[in-house]
Amino acid sequence: MGLNALKNFANRAWGGFLTYAVKFGVVGLAGMVLDVGIFNMLLLGVFGTGHFFATAIGAKLISTSVAIIFNWIGNRYWTFRENRRKNVGLELVEYALVSVGGLAIAEGCIWFTHHVLGQTSLLATNIAANVVGLALGTAFRFVLYRYWVYGTQRSDGLHNITAALAAEREDALVKS
Repeated sequence: MGLNALKNFANRAWGGFLTYAVKFGVVGLAGMVLDVGIFNMLLLGVFGTGHFFATAIGAKLISTSVAIIFNWIGNRYWTFRENRRKNVGLELVEYALVSVGGLAIAEGCIWFTHHVLGQTSLLATNIAANVVGLALGTAFRFVLYRYWVYGTQRSDGLHNITAALAAEREDALVKS
């Protein structure tokens, strides 16, 4: 019985993590398509040249900002829907802070590639931003979204509010 209980616990824990990871990956992949597409369109001058957003740093700032908004909506209403917060404003601020941390990681990879390694080609910039920076930033964001922004310990999480309302209804029935 003890071994079965441990096995069931492991399946629930791993299964829950895996479900979150897959959903996060799907939302993130769609966001990455937006991010990489906008990034390269800006670098290639589709929206004009000679402005800050046509530089690698400026292009990454814009492309990631668009992806952050897209991903917040996807993660709030699909990936972490049962843990989304009643206080939407606070959730968005925390989500944005974590996302800016992920952006800083990608920007740091671009800076390192350009200024330390001296590699400024479109390919080197894309590898720095969209391979290395994306991988490191994704791991950083997933952990903080899962355990801080949408953590089950949050008192204003919808899962806690729903449980509290159910308990209040049960108490009201008992008192009747």
